[in-house]
Amino acid sequence: MKIIFAALLILTFSKHLSAQDTVAKDSVKIEKATRNEIRLNLLTSILSLPEINYEYILKNNTSFGFGAFVALSKKINHNYGFTPYYRVYFSKSDKLGMGFFIEANAAIISIREEVFNNYYYDPYEPNSVPYKAEYHYTTKFGLGVATGVKFLSKKNFVAEIYGGIGRFLEGKNRSSDAYLRSGITIGKRF
Repeated sequence: MKIIFAALLILTFSKHLSAQDTVAKDSVKIEKATRNEIRLNLLTSILSLPEINYEYILKNNTSFGFGAFVALSKKINHNYGFTPYYRVYFSKSDKLGMGFFIEANAAIISIREEVFNNYYYDPYEPNSVPYKAEYHYTTKFGLGVATGVKFLSKKNFVAEIYGGIGRFLEGKNRSSDAYLRSGITIGKRF
């Protein structure tokens, strides 16, 4: 009787160990499959500067990604831009890539700058040329930081709010020495 009881006890424990192993394997498969994110920045989209972000979450609660935007209006000084970034998350949750984060970023942005010609205009002189502004596009490179918070739903929908600032490495015009890195984004983790 003791041998039968011991055998049943061993079979019961081995079945539970097997079930836990299967669950652990399934959770690893799910975790590996949900490390990619794609998001749309709603804040910049309202301002006619839609931005798409892609992010890959690493194992140690860090991630890297990039954002790309294009201006839809001629009133905006930015033409297009590409912003790679690296994030560190400070969440104690079992889910990776969510909660409070700090971001280091770089930016490659094409900016429209106004250049004025140096002609002298006098309406009473026949050879004078009117004072005229010309626009030139220059590509600038900058480095910056941002901070924010990311939320993740049970169905892997993502929302985040972040804000930060960066500085261009070469800048002659004071109005375009800095760039903002801010957004309210929604997307999907897959």
